[in-house]
Amino acid sequence: MNDVFALQPLIHDALICVAAPTLVISPPDGQLGSRNGDGLYVDDVRLLRVLRLSVDGRDPEPIRAHLEQPGQARFLAVVRYPNEATQDPALVVERVRRADATVDEVTIRNTGRRRRTLRVDLTAGTDLADISDVKAGRTLPPLPALPQPGGLRWSSPDTAAVLATTPPPQAVDPAAGLLTWEVTLGPGESWSLGVTVSLDAAAGQPQRILPYPSEDVWSRPSIDCDNERLAVLIERSLADLDALLVSHQRTPNDPFLAAGGPWFLTLFGRDSLWAARMLLPLGTRLAEGTLRTLAAWQGRRYDRSTEEAPGKIPHEVRRAAIRPGEDLRLPPVYYGSIDATPLFVTVLAEAWRWGMPEAEVSALLPAAERALAWMRADGDPDDDGFLEYARPDGQGLLNQGWKDSTDAIQFADGELARPPVALAEVQAYAFEAAMNGADLLDAFGRPDGDRWREWAERLRSRFRQRYWVEDRYGAYPAIALDAEKRPVDGVGSNMAHLLGTGLLNDAEAALVARRLASEDLNSGWGLRTLGARSARFNPLGYHTGSVWPHDTAIAVLGLAREGLGETAAALLRGLLAAAPWFDYRLPELYGGEQRMPGRAPVPYPAACRPQAWSAAAGVLLLQAVLGLSADAPAGELTITPLTPFPFRHLQVRGLRVAGERLDLEVDATGSVRLLSAPAHLRLTTTSDIASTA
Repeated sequence: MNDVFALQPLIHDALICVAAPTLVISPPDGQLGSRNGDGLYVDDVRLLRVLRLSVDGRDPEPIRAHLEQPGQARFLAVVRYPNEATQDPALVVERVRRADATVDEVTIRNTGRRRRTLRVDLTAGTDLADISDVKAGRTLPPLPALPQPGGLRWSSPDTAAVLATTPPPQAVDPAAGLLTWEVTLGPGESWSLGVTVSLDAAAGQPQRILPYPSEDVWSRPSIDCDNERLAVLIERSLADLDALLVSHQRTPNDPFLAAGGPWFLTLFGRDSLWAARMLLPLGTRLAEGTLRTLAAWQGRRYDRSTEEAPGKIPHEVRRAAIRPGEDLRLPPVYYGSIDATPLFVTVLAEAWRWGMPEAEVSALLPAAERALAWMRADGDPDDDGFLEYARPDGQGLLNQGWKDSTDAIQFADGELARPPVALAEVQAYAFEAAMNGADLLDAFGRPDGDRWREWAERLRSRFRQRYWVEDRYGAYPAIALDAEKRPVDGVGSNMAHLLGTGLLNDAEAALVARRLASEDLNSGWGLRTLGARSARFNPLGYHTGSVWPHDTAIAVLGLAREGLGETAAALLRGLLAAAPWFDYRLPELYGGEQRMPGRAPVPYPAACRPQAWSAAAGVLLLQAVLGLSADAPAGELTITPLTPFPFRHLQVRGLRVAGERLDLEVDATGSVRLLSAPAHLRLTTTSDIASTA
């Protein structure tokens, strides 16, 4: 293994086709192998690294490349010959690439006036590298190929990949990974080649992450809005979410969203829960599957090597151990997450309110009770009333909230916080979980509801005393408390996650909104993760100044719930302005440079695309704009559109509440007109309401 140039591959200009758990990372010319990240991956293994096509010894010259669907790209190229009668291309080469067993369908068409006999070469190769090695920039030697009927085969100790072609090659050179055909084409004639690559599970471990059909997992709303970007964003986002929908062989009937491609195409507790939570207005099926899958992995014992503890929800589940860095190794099932466990309780409670069947909720209550117990015990190891993390024995992730890079938690002067760290947003998640958990316990006749409400009230009081700090711009919540219980006074987007949780009073929420609206945090394209006035601000820092769409969308919903519509609308407009620059496939993150006329947002060069919670953010924005909340057990549905309403007209058809359809429209004044609604729910709104239901 050669790690001399161990840098993460840049993929900002790559075409990434995803049909999870399969993906293909292609450079713009479609020829795999020129960059370390190129390849076809299945279940975190690179089955194919090199796939290069040449005609008569020439690489086709690229003309156009684009994604037609989340799992399909089309590459168009030409082949030219000297001494032609015209400058027009003699051959057109079209490649349709899919993220499934049919990797490439190649069509070569003779557009010239001569009959030609062509030599077509296909060079293929792989290293069967793990995705974590690729992400870390480590290069593995290519594996030798063996001849296979109709193609080639590569093997490692635990897996194997098989390449086959239709028609079969006329000549094979395994040592060079070379397949050859001789093709004769008259004017206007064409020839086609199909290339398939598959995982040979019989040679090693079976596939663990499985594709899951997206039909009926969530509804497909249609949107008519004067700002067409909202409709296009949600349509494209739902297509990307289709491509990320999977299950695990341990719970094959329970769908969840893989966190994102290419680096995180597996189960992540935090990411999968947030994405399921964001999609609740489209139905509860995804939340049900996600919760059951995570409950199957919930901690049962103590294990310092994996950070497992009773009741704890895992951070991620992989097929094998990974090495994110040279000094860091994470086990296949890793529990280093401080926030997934309280989020589990809240997502269960919110899914119940959106209409998750009571029998399904009841079956998960023991898991929720274990999660609550973890918050009060192992989640708070020093018994100071705050959830905090510190990796045992210096192993595992240094930071264990959603901002989990090593430099993510900073003081204003750039000093890094030393663990144990108690993140501000995690206290808000814990408060929500305690209050939601109490409601669940009461509703299902279980004890301790009042005890959890009292716990939550004490947490709110302690938070008010310990987290608020002040600079020359006013008061704001610190990012965290560090090992010495000092407030980490960096200005970060963490504070946005406190909104709408009940942790803040009205005056405190207004102070947070004021910070979020300032140019220190609001880039014009969305919220920066760290304020621009911070000592170590970096607009292309992973968690130190970049913009994460899901982070901004959570802020928009929180602001809407607090009645702070102007700031919510400003952040909403920023995300909608950024979306077209990424072809409406909002990436994991992008640069936090200030928005200027005539300038585009800057891509983060290694960002995942698609990313589950970035794609689901579009639906969360819609929920915030409409002010949708449901309490199906109480028979209530609330619609309180954002004020001032950011659109002149918005019609939404095909939302789903308690298994039934909801259609409505809102005009520029925020007045609601119901087109259809569940008959058994009482409707509450702060605006004028008309009904044709």
